Amino acid sequence: MTTTLGAFVLGTPDPPALADFYRALLGWQEVDRRPEWVRLRALEQERPGLSFQLETDHTPPVWPQRPGTQQMQAHLDLQVDDLEAETERACALGATLEEHQPQKDVRVLRDPHGHLFCLFLPGA
Repeated sequence: MTTTLGAFVLGTPDPPALADFYRALLGWQEVDRRPEWVRLRALEQERPGLSFQLETDHTPPVWPQRPGTQQMQAHLDLQVDDLEAETERACALGATLEEHQPQKDVRVLRDPHGHLFCLFLPGA
């Protein structure tokens, strides 16, 4: 028996809207779309997908983390070739750049529904 990661799932109050953001950011294709669930896949099917499920009470994490606040339990790391250009493109699509940036070769951003993700250069 083999276990393989099939997808990473983000909870959100609006799965179709958040999927549209990541589809534009990643250039992936949509393979399933319902009001409560959307699934994206890379063109290379061997990679894990990214899915979005309805969570009406989603609370975005606090960044940087502080005791007694909603903690980040996971985030996406997205490798890019041009950090500044891809940061600008992500923001144009609806992401926001976080004030706290822990490394010079990584950018911490939030997607339109408050999930944190990082853009980073190869080797970072």
